Amino acid sequence: MPPSYAIEHLLLSQPSVRTVAGVDEVGRGAWAGPVTVCAVVPGDGEPPGRLTDSKRLSADRRETVAAELRAWAAGVGFGEASHLEIDELGMTEALRRAARRALEALPVRPDAVILDGKHDYIGPPWRVRLEVRGDAASVSVAAASVLAKVRRDAYMAGLGCADHGCAGHECAGHEFAEYGFAENAGYPSPRHQEALARLGPTPCHRLSWSYLDDLPAWRHLKRHRDPAVGEGQVSLFG
Repeated sequence: MPPSYAIEHLLLSQPSVRTVAGVDEVGRGAWAGPVTVCAVVPGDGEPPGRLTDSKRLSADRRETVAAELRAWAAGVGFGEASHLEIDELGMTEALRRAARRALEALPVRPDAVILDGKHDYIGPPWRVRLEVRGDAASVSVAAASVLAKVRRDAYMAGLGCADHGCAGHECAGHEFAEYGFAENAGYPSPRHQEALARLGPTPCHRLSWSYLDDLPAWRHLKRHRDPAVGEGQVSLFG
């Protein structure tokens, strides 16, 4: 079944809730680049046809749906946490910051948030309803899933473009092309892993992640968190 308004309507039936936003993230499992969070306040009327979890859509279809979503949504906000923030703070805090940035970028503050998953990484003062597989059940979360994926994929493709005419935030020309970011978006594809073993991590790789343990030539670059302070601090020394 396609996502519906059922969860949104349930929340809006409460007197204290006038605006609901759906939130989803992309990039959590990547080895390079930021984690991106999108928050969407649904618009009036039917959403774009064939809207669903972004992973079920081809790249071309995602682009088409994303353009339709921007016209349909009452509000869209994006938030990112960089690879440097992920290394310094850990993924949980990085997600929290990215999500709050996305929510604060909305044109109206939502009274309730539908968050995909089973862990509330946003926290107070936001009123959060967790929804496992929310991107398949909720219209606003599905919309956030698609828009976050399209935005982050475009950014990562810009990092690995083959010329200097890309629309990415910081075109790197040929510098990162061998890592295949345009195809793998920083996730561990065979091409990405081969380039890492041969060339080492780029300036946009997450250096606190365990993939470096399997790269003897580059293991010395790994950033280690101090276990005494949990996820909140890293050291440049092993």
